[in-house]
Amino acid sequence: MSQQTARRGGAAWALVITSVAGFMAALDNLVVTTALPSIREDLGGALDDLEWTVSAYTLTFAVLLMSGAALGDRFGRRRLFLAGLVVFTGASAAAAMAPGIGSLIAARAVQGVGAAVLMPLTLTLLTAAVPAARRGMAYGIWGAVNGLAVASGPLIGGSLTEHISWHWIFWLNVPLGVALLPLARLRLAESYGAGARLDLPGTLLASGGLFGIVYGLVRGPADGWTGSLVLTALFAGGALLVGFVLYSTRAAAPMLPMRLFRSRAFSGINAASLLMFVGMFGSIFLLSQYMQGVLGYSPTEAGLRMLPWTGMPMLVAPVAGILSDRVGGRPVVATGLFLQAVGLGYMASVVSADVSYAAQLPALVISGIGMALYFAPAANLVMSSVRPQEQGIASGANNALREVGGALGIAVMSSIFAAQGGYASAQNFVDGLRPALVTGSAVVAVAGLAALLVPGRRHTPSPEPATGQKPAPAAEALSA
Repeated sequence: MSQQTARRGGAAWALVITSVAGFMAALDNLVVTTALPSIREDLGGALDDLEWTVSAYTLTFAVLLMSGAALGDRFGRRRLFLAGLVVFTGASAAAAMAPGIGSLIAARAVQGVGAAVLMPLTLTLLTAAVPAARRGMAYGIWGAVNGLAVASGPLIGGSLTEHISWHWIFWLNVPLGVALLPLARLRLAESYGAGARLDLPGTLLASGGLFGIVYGLVRGPADGWTGSLVLTALFAGGALLVGFVLYSTRAAAPMLPMRLFRSRAFSGINAASLLMFVGMFGSIFLLSQYMQGVLGYSPTEAGLRMLPWTGMPMLVAPVAGILSDRVGGRPVVATGLFLQAVGLGYMASVVSADVSYAAQLPALVISGIGMALYFAPAANLVMSSVRPQEQGIASGANNALREVGGALGIAVMSSIFAAQGGYASAQNFVDGLRPALVTGSAVVAVAGLAALLVPGRRHTPSPEPATGQKPAPAAEALSA
């Protein structure tokens, strides 16, 4: 640990600050879903407008994640983290005070910009502050908090909407952001990517490509996959991403060096992360509606009944982090993904229009343990698969792929649901939900196979290098 990091408060403060910031950014992915009826009642707007209150955040968040990480490497990670936190907190206040649906959508888009800047930097700042031998536990706690945020978004949004007001799903971020700003300024050390330069062509190609892909995925279920705008967005986005790959293989200092993907560790864990979020996001999106629309639970009741799944990371993920320090991340991540797949498959086998909660409980517990085993070691594998000076962009790339996976999961599983069922009756909903959950289970199982491609640990963790210094031997070995 560098003297500057130690002087500013070290690992404990870094863990608290980055975990809370990550929680805020991850929470806003799904927190709005259960508040949409109340928002429509207050602000009006057509169904498309309501969808954009969710999609505007997802779009800017996913598109700018790699750019946010690159800017942090170039201009200072703590400085950009603070800037992202200011933008996110201010946009949250603007969303809470939005006088109409248009201004709410605009505020949500700005929220996504702030989250895209701060989210990938949480991992790089945490890595710089925590000794290598204890990073598994630190990533475990960070992963537990982030996993809880993703999975409990519908519960928190529903509870605040039901018992206070939908405005509070946004006001909640304001005191947290205001409290974090001075702490981050005083307790986090500044760091930079070694020799980092802003890759403008790469940034434009990656951002444009991700925009097209995510826009097409977001609009596909509503507009139809053969709609001209959807097809144009998907094809244009794909073409720009191909251009980004070709450019990055030839550029002297690309934003995302393509050689990173020659590492089995980097490629395997990123493929697993993408597929994990496809299955998990799509499942949570549909199951939260199932518990309310079919089983008749209120938003709060539905969220509480999902706690064996959504709350499990808080209990298991820190243990998973410690375990990954001892046996390596690959077996822990793969086990978690296969358990998540079993849980979703089990849920698909028991869902019905009047299933008891006792019948659902084993599936929820298995899925919760699986999700918890994934989050912490996955973060560790991402950060240890590259050189220290490349950890910022590695974090940004992994987060971007996870966000694209989440958007893809909601789009694909919603399309399967609509093709096989719908909202006409409880049984009609179940008819669509069951094949969607089977698909989610299969995708997460493939994620488990991808995790097995990650090489086993060959070296004990070396003492962490100061940011910008020569990479540790273990990092170089894993990058090989």
